[in-house]
Amino acid sequence: MGGVLSYSGLSAKIRAMQSRLTTIEQFDQILQLPNVVQVAAYLKRTPEYSTKWSTLDENDLHRGQIEKLLKKSIFQNFSRIYHFANPEQRKFLDLYSKRYEIRVLKEVMTNIFDHRNTDPVDISPYRDFFRMHSKLDVDRLTTCTTMDEMINCLKGNEFYLPLSKIQEHENSLLFDYGMALDLYYFTQIWNVRKKLFKGTDLDEITKTYGEKFDMLNLQFIQRSKRYFFMDPASIYALLIPMNYKLKKEEITALVEASTYEEARRIFKNTYYGSRYEKLTVANLEEFYNYILRDILEKEAHQNPYSVAVIYSYLYHKEHEVNRLTIAIECVRYGVDHNEAMRYIRNN
Repeated sequence: MGGVLSYSGLSAKIRAMQSRLTTIEQFDQILQLPNVVQVAAYLKRTPEYSTKWSTLDENDLHRGQIEKLLKKSIFQNFSRIYHFANPEQRKFLDLYSKRYEIRVLKEVMTNIFDHRNTDPVDISPYRDFFRMHSKLDVDRLTTCTTMDEMINCLKGNEFYLPLSKIQEHENSLLFDYGMALDLYYFTQIWNVRKKLFKGTDLDEITKTYGEKFDMLNLQFIQRSKRYFFMDPASIYALLIPMNYKLKKEEITALVEASTYEEARRIFKNTYYGSRYEKLTVANLEEFYNYILRDILEKEAHQNPYSVAVIYSYLYHKEHEVNRLTIAIECVRYGVDHNEAMRYIRNN
């Protein structure tokens, strides 16, 4: 897999799709609009949404409907890429699409823990996508009102085992179930990458996911110690079981550091502490998106005929939708323009 011949058509398609994503300048204009109706009207004139939304009347769209349409655009674009991809490239897309399945499972679980029914309308953006790319029965999932029902619904599915293991423990929290899904997915990516990919694609997968997982482990350690005062054994249980640039002994030292100053000193000597001058233990969450975006942009630019160009586009498309959702909320509640732009830039 990899090379100019196998990626030339798909790369050209993705470059065209990338050019239609909302720019920072457009976000600046959106945040100056007076209301959500005007935001919808603005988006209808952009290349990314003009065709898909041409038959819609912005006056009939409320915030929730717009957010569902934005979310649906992620899956529509994924399917377009999948259509143009060859069988080897679809291996990555199939692996990547599991994140969307986990997103739905988390939404249903959140409703169960909040003692709320899952509205089938809330799952509507996923429905067509899942018919093509997933074995999850989303309509059946929406009828589940307890974790027992939901986990029983997943029998025969790959997510059944990680969730059923959490179910065995009394007083398991939503966080525990969500973490089990994440750890399962991340571990699977790391373990199967050498079987699915080779050459440049294997290098790209290893680098982009390796740094992502390192940064997530750093965040888990920081959150666990700073907000939850967890003991080392509990923290280790949360970590993704892999190492890339972050050494095992560095993880151990960070987990068992007794003071913030000690953790700061240890972090400064790691690969990430030395590479990113402004990155500290305290601002890991703030810099996570910046660093991942920087990695993906560089890899896609340096290797435009590799899996990096697919991963980079999907990442940017998802973050465009996140940013537009934030922008709509800021317009709705009249958030100060400069403050709203900070939210957009930091997402």
